[in-house]
Amino acid sequence: MDIPELFRDARFVVLDKPAGLKVHPGPGGGPSVEDVFRRLSRRKDGPWLAHRLDADTAGCLVVALRKAALLEAQAEFAAGRAEKRYWAVVVGGPAGDAGVVELPLRKVMVPGGGWRMEGHADGDRAVTAWRVLGRGAGMAWVEFRPRTGRTHQVRAHAAALGCPILGDPVYGDGVGPLHLLARGIRLRLKPEVVVEAPVPAHMRAAMVACGWVEQSPPRASGTGDAG
Repeated sequence: MDIPELFRDARFVVLDKPAGLKVHPGPGGGPSVEDVFRRLSRRKDGPWLAHRLDADTAGCLVVALRKAALLEAQAEFAAGRAEKRYWAVVVGGPAGDAGVVELPLRKVMVPGGGWRMEGHADGDRAVTAWRVLGRGAGMAWVEFRPRTGRTHQVRAHAAALGCPILGDPVYGDGVGPLHLLARGIRLRLKPEVVVEAPVPAHMRAAMVACGWVEQSPPRASGTGDAG
């Protein structure tokens, strides 16, 4: 298995995680991002995942190569200082062009097995800013910027707007693959890390239908030697 690297320095590797690949093997086993860890670093300790992505979500995944870097990154995520951008193609589209969803979320079990996140006053605080970047026939291209880091936050908040993400099997109809990309990540460390992921093949047709035009290649910034 070969996962493209979007960025690398002595502290971190940012992977372009493909949709459908779990970050951890889980109880059922199977391929995961952790399978490539031995190829990412020659050090005896690590690497470590600095955060997580859902298995069906593609895009930027930060892996720490050193323990000090892991702690720094985790502090950024915990404090809400890490800037995360997601691109999604949603069914229908929001009524407006931009806004903020403030809907607490809690995990609930689903009859017959499984779970999902639902909005509830007793849930954990969850805030997501959003803006429409383009619209097509029966769908829209939306950028989401989560200000908190709850499980399934973007997916649940998209559904709360009345426009679930295309292909979402939990909050939508589940037809086709999930059209959700962790487009960008920014860690305001010294030196800072700024990375963008390319649009995956399974999202391109819908994105083009919503007005997306591929321009310059994704960018990454930062300095350092390979770990």
